[in-house]
Amino acid sequence: MIFYFSGTGNSYAAAKTLAAGLGEPLTNIAEAISQNAFAYTLKPGEKLGFVFPVYAWAPPRAVTDFIKKLELYFPQDPYTFAVCTCGGSAGETMSVLESALENNGLSLDSGFSLLMPDNYVAGFDVEPKKVQQEKLLHAKEILQLILRAIKLERKKFFRVKRGKAAKFLTSVVNPGFCHFATRTKPFYVTKGCIGCGLCESVCTDNCISMAGKRPVWTKSRCNMCLACLNHCPTASIQYGKKTEKRGRYLHPSYEKNSTKEDLK
Repeated sequence: MIFYFSGTGNSYAAAKTLAAGLGEPLTNIAEAISQNAFAYTLKPGEKLGFVFPVYAWAPPRAVTDFIKKLELYFPQDPYTFAVCTCGGSAGETMSVLESALENNGLSLDSGFSLLMPDNYVAGFDVEPKKVQQEKLLHAKEILQLILRAIKLERKKFFRVKRGKAAKFLTSVVNPGFCHFATRTKPFYVTKGCIGCGLCESVCTDNCISMAGKRPVWTKSRCNMCLACLNHCPTASIQYGKKTEKRGRYLHPSYEKNSTKEDLK
């Protein structure tokens, strides 16, 4: 079984490729949380995987929160792996995930970072299309190597680009991100909003409601996955003033007219 979390499609695409190659089912972490579904039974020989993006050099809060509540039943210890998608370095992301798993009685056998197009539009503009395409092509190649390692059940096998000052970025910068950058107050909608409600459908934190055909953020903080901003068909959702002049990004696996049902 592969659990995944994804806002703009990078991690979903990686998880989908791995699930197809391994013959494992996919479970959307965001939907599982919203449905209060934390209990799962693994079949004999079934592998356990986690695929998710790196948010400021650590796993998304939703991923570690899900693992804390996860109830797994299995006839034998499953081979457990994790893949984190990132635009650059991952810092100590894998160590944070490993600690969360260990606190739940699980051990991590292998871990990988996968370079994919950066898409944190709230902080900077998206990469040029050519760079995105090059990264996606390279990611496909690396995924096959990751898939091979998982099939061989390589243990104590980690291929993660931690980058410079990894511990500082994860232990100091990430808490700052979680405290300041996850606020929903800076979100707003421009006149181009057509009231389609797609933002409400794709929100990974169930914190958007439509009121008078306009989205309203109902929580003070969210996952900051930016699914709402990047899926908006008219680019009307903004986060601060700078995003109005920045591009949008969705992995080809996610279409802008998709609904939450399509993104399972």
